[in-house]
Amino acid sequence: MNRVFRIATRASDLALWQARWVAERLRPLGVDPRLVEVTTAGDASTAPVAELGVGVFVKAVQEAVLEGRADLAVHSFKDLPAAPAHGLELAAVPERAAAHDVLLLRPPAHDPDGGMLRAAAGARIGTGAVRRVAQLAALRPDVAPVPLRGNVPTRVARLRAGDAFDGLLLAAAGLDRLGLDLTGLVRVDLDPVAWLPAPAQGALALEIRRGDPLGDVLTDVHDVRGFAPIAAERGLLALLDAGCQLALGAHAVREPGGAVVLDAWFEGRRTRGRHPSPEGAAQLAFEGLDRPRAERPEVAR
Repeated sequence: MNRVFRIATRASDLALWQARWVAERLRPLGVDPRLVEVTTAGDASTAPVAELGVGVFVKAVQEAVLEGRADLAVHSFKDLPAAPAHGLELAAVPERAAAHDVLLLRPPAHDPDGGMLRAAAGARIGTGAVRRVAQLAALRPDVAPVPLRGNVPTRVARLRAGDAFDGLLLAAAGLDRLGLDLTGLVRVDLDPVAWLPAPAQGALALEIRRGDPLGDVLTDVHDVRGFAPIAAERGLLALLDAGCQLALGAHAVREPGGAVVLDAWFEGRRTRGRHPSPEGAAQLAFEGLDRPRAERPEVAR
């Protein structure tokens, strides 16, 4: 008989998609997965995300595992604070989806000559992320960020309705995973080196109680080779001793020769670290952030 594994997850459409995706990869490993839906502080509040503090979308999910109501937590890795939770361990990070951001625009706000964002001057861009607001200010000061909360389908529906904004910044991974109908909207996929995404964006993090034998099962869903760039991005986050609500963008790749190259953007400064190890790439990028403001790429209008 297969062992029952209870998977703690938020109840949003995207979180449930992610948990079910993990569940389907566990079934062939002799696991009978069951979902345990959890409401987090971030889900229950209507306040701007930047005001809610670190870990608001993960703490309640982690508590379900720590208290024995679930065996495994599935998170969007970018939502996890840099510091590990006491009593839990990161057991696996499956293959990553797209890491970059997408700008969705209503056609009147689309300008093919509008630089990287392809957005018309004066466009109102909906986002609740500190990082995205900061990059908009630096790269396109002629557009206006508009505070925004809500799950992905709700945000897209509001954009269609022209409700207070003309464009919407989202993670490509969430948009693609849900497979939403974007008919009538303009999708602009943003270069992750020119417009830096959140550290570990597009990746999932699977947490268990420290020492749980379930970790042996989860090694089969861990993407060993693909983890190095994610580790570099998260390593930089840890060196900054910060949470997910930070004006930090990071994107790493592994070169054919094995070196990890990490590009980062922090409060207007760009930096790059290249090293054979993720830790080394993160350290070099961190040291680069103390230098004078770097030249930013010619991507603004």
